[in-house]
Amino acid sequence: MSPLLTPARTRGFLRATAAAVALSSVLLTAACGASDDSGRDAKATAAAPAGFPVTIDNCGVRTTYDAPPSRVVTVHQHPAELMLALGLGDRMVGTAFPDSAVLPELKKDYEAIPELAEREPSFEKILDAEPDFVYGGYGSAFAETEGRSRKAFADAGIDTYLNREYCGKGQVTMKDTYDEIRTIGKIFGVPDRADKLVTDLRSRVAKAAAEVEGEHEVPVFVYDSGDKSAFTAGGKGLGTELIRLAGGKNVFADLDDVFGDVSWEQVVERRPEVIAIYDYAGAGSVQEKKKYLLSQPALADVPAVRNKRFVVLPLTATLVGIRSAYAVDDLARGLHPESFR
Repeated sequence: MSPLLTPARTRGFLRATAAAVALSSVLLTAACGASDDSGRDAKATAAAPAGFPVTIDNCGVRTTYDAPPSRVVTVHQHPAELMLALGLGDRMVGTAFPDSAVLPELKKDYEAIPELAEREPSFEKILDAEPDFVYGGYGSAFAETEGRSRKAFADAGIDTYLNREYCGKGQVTMKDTYDEIRTIGKIFGVPDRADKLVTDLRSRVAKAAAEVEGEHEVPVFVYDSGDKSAFTAGGKGLGTELIRLAGGKNVFADLDDVFGDVSWEQVVERRPEVIAIYDYAGAGSVQEKKKYLLSQPALADVPAVRNKRFVVLPLTATLVGIRSAYAVDDLARGLHPESFR
């Protein structure tokens, strides 16, 4: 099987199971409530820190925190980077499943935290780190079929949080990114840091958008992976908004999903002027993806292929996390280079 196909199906599975994970988690509310009450009696004996208790509703699970979590395992890279950007590295006891190179300014702190697994760690491996909080990036972080359901963690007295992109809601926007940051800031008792980070990221997005204001919308095709068909970003994903903010238009914005398969004939018909390549581990290198696209006779007359106009984005930059603001700037420079000279 082509290396460009396997991860596409994997990401499709992750996206497709997100709603199921969210739905099953609703059934955990009662169980979490028991954990919140009886499991927190000892914690409640001490005076609650300022701003606590805090109650958070996340993907159907309602959790009350009497104090900020102190031992955190993040599963997937974007939750880890968000935690580090909020200055919470001292609370982290494990990471897992890095998708791409860590942001340079976070690299040292990230490497100081034990990596529990190259992909999702087992339930037992996570328990070995003795966390009181597990923060998952994709729905697969809490895959029931692999023994990592949110109920299993709740039964073990461990609180969980799932990135809001996988709560099974509709269109994902930059507001979801800002809300995610503020929610995590609230859980960890650092709302001021969260507000500052959101302000910084908003400023970064606004600056990039201002540079391309008034420019024509560049048609963009997102290439995640695939050979017999193309696995691309649909209209419900954050990627479509990132492209719009950068002065472009996702040619498959009418695809009613976060990700999905389209035919190469459709790609040819929509004549993208730029191809945004998503870069992540296990999906084939960027060089392999470019080589494949450039080698297909059927794509030879597609403007983006003919002119070799590619923009490379780390997968983590297209998700609800701190990198999405960086992605707007990178995309804007790739779509409208003349605006940045």
